[in-house]
Amino acid sequence: MLVSVRGVLLRIPLEPHNDSLPLVEGVQDTLRPWYIVGMTESSSTRIGQFDLEDTLEVLARTPKVLDALLRGTSASWHAIDEGEDTWSAIDIVGHLVHGEETDWVTRARIILKHGAERPFEPFDRFAQQRRFADWTLERLLDRFAALRRSSLDTVRSWQLTEAQLALPGRHPELGAVNLGQLLAAWAVHDLGHIAQIARVMAKRHGDDVGAWQAYLPILHR
Repeated sequence: MLVSVRGVLLRIPLEPHNDSLPLVEGVQDTLRPWYIVGMTESSSTRIGQFDLEDTLEVLARTPKVLDALLRGTSASWHAIDEGEDTWSAIDIVGHLVHGEETDWVTRARIILKHGAERPFEPFDRFAQQRRFADWTLERLLDRFAALRRSSLDTVRSWQLTEAQLALPGRHPELGAVNLGQLLAAWAVHDLGHIAQIARVMAKRHGDDVGAWQAYLPILHR
């Protein structure tokens, strides 16, 4: 019997389990009769296609994710880093605040008004270290949440069309880009830094887990 779960076709065999059939990686023994046999047309055509509303969904969640993970934690969690020239969680939140003020929406406005004729201003990736040196984590989280709400309100107010998403821009280092790519990169940038925060926090217990290090790949990245 075939069942579609979120666009993935699963075969649930009615006969007893056959160990020769390929298993879905990571599925526990209790679910061994389930096998992925393919993607439905609706799901496979979505892969690699930019969708603005889907992107805004992720961007809207980032402040809440960071707030839930970090607010109220001790400095032993949010002020640790991975060594020289690396960032702590509080550094990363400051970086996101600075980006919200000077990068994503600012660059989107440049594309909409000037296209590729006006290159973006270079972005200072380390500005948070001087701008927010005396800010608390809570203050940064509050600032980020307020800025992100304003940013998304602005983007939604533009009611961007497919033609506008294809408008060209010029990155000072990367060269030719377009508006859709900028907005997609914004979401991926969020997700990358969420993963970075999780990795840095996990490494606080890198030596404490003992032999379990072998089963915890996040400690080796």
